Amino acid sequence: MFAGSEGGGKAMAIAFTLIESAKLNNVDPQAWLTSVLAQIADHKITCLDEFLP
Repeated sequence: MFAGSEGGGKAMAIAFTLIESAKLNNVDPQAWLTSVLAQIADHKITCLDEFLP
């Protein structure tokens, strides 16, 4: 895969890790990401672990 830059590669690695973690926990990655992205802006930064799959 081509990420375009070193930063892009790091972002892709993070995204792939989250997606694969969701799959390993029998969570639909698309539904999980949709839910997280809809809620994250209004969530306290100290409680982000609540979003883990």
